[in-house]
Amino acid sequence: MTVAQVLRIGRGFPGVEESTSFGAPALKVKGKLMACVPTNKAAEPDSFLFRMDRRERPALLAEAPDLYYCPGHYVDYDAVLVRLSRLTPEVARDLLAMAHRFVTTAKRPKARTRA
Repeated sequence: MTVAQVLRIGRGFPGVEESTSFGAPALKVKGKLMACVPTNKAAEPDSFLFRMDRRERPALLAEAPDLYYCPGHYVDYDAVLVRLSRLTPEVARDLLAMAHRFVTTAKRPKARTRA
């Protein structure tokens, strides 16, 4: 797949706008980054970054290490990187749906208990 194809699919989700992140093509929802071309030198060329809960990332990395990866720079980020040469439109839609849910789901703080 190409960056343009991923962006086109992503624009089909509610509230998604094409934007930039560090000068690279990106998809955002109300200013929140959903997916983008990674700009850090740790990322392989022809990659795309999708936001997700980092606790779910190990399952993807184990499932398809030829598709998904996470170099050291991105370990502390809620994201996974993919190799565009191995990405299919169906998987791109699934990843974009996951990223869309991630950035649009309100995170509620835990209730504090009084002692």
